Amino acid sequence: MLAGCSSVDTLTTPDVTNAAAAGFVDIRPGSEEEFMINVGRRIFFDRGSAELTETARMTIDKQAAWLRANPRWLVKIQGHADDPGSEAANKALSTKRAEAVRDALVALGVDGKRMWIKGYGIERPVTDCDELTCHVQNRRVVVNLREEFDEAARR
Repeated sequence: MLAGCSSVDTLTTPDVTNAAAAGFVDIRPGSEEEFMINVGRRIFFDRGSAELTETARMTIDKQAAWLRANPRWLVKIQGHADDPGSEAANKALSTKRAEAVRDALVALGVDGKRMWIKGYGIERPVTDCDELTCHVQNRRVVVNLREEFDEAARR
């Protein structure tokens, strides 16, 4: 049965491992696409917590380095929650999560004047997933790049 595999010509089989992601053929350094694909913009939290995990800190380290190298970008930090408790409690938790990310970025040398936070609580859930998966994905902060401040910005 395995003999059929030996007919594959490994010298002419294309190496697709390093192929560009669909839709992002030419990623420019310093672009939003580069940030999203090479750095990552989502940071996840444990249930009921605004404490940064080790994994979260690794992502924030990469974000801070990229943001220091690309100072033209403003940063909107959006907190989300899907935890036990009231809507008000989830709004407060999502704000604390966003503050934790902002504070970590500032501690790593990103100018705090470039950033603003918004806690959405349960307003913007992840959709199209089973209940457990959605809950985990909703316990997040999303770091979004902006070219100008929006109405949520506190200047």
